[in-house]
Amino acid sequence: MKTGSCHCGAVKFTVEGEPGKAIECNCSHCSRKGFLLWFVPRSDFALAAGEDSLRSYTFNKHAIQHRFCTQCGTQAFAYGRNPKDDSEIVAVNIRCLDDVDLDAVERVPVNGREF
Repeated sequence: MKTGSCHCGAVKFTVEGEPGKAIECNCSHCSRKGFLLWFVPRSDFALAAGEDSLRSYTFNKHAIQHRFCTQCGTQAFAYGRNPKDDSEIVAVNIRCLDDVDLDAVERVPVNGREF
């Protein structure tokens, strides 16, 4: 079980598993924010605090709800659907997880500019 939060701590969450790989997307949104995204089933993610501090941002096809803290602006995760089976997923920004060695996580480049 991993714990994570936004910068100010208003938004807190837990996620089951270990981020062995992370998507490093080059789309305008991900590259500007420096995301390293770990996709997990929605059932493996739990928001522990801060629902009232969250707002959503969508762009392009408006298929992903990029959730951000209204107090500090950190976007720790996003809600979406798996395009293969339409199941609910969460894209966790592993930079917002506690105790993760970012150098040990394999980065998988994705050409999001072509989406």
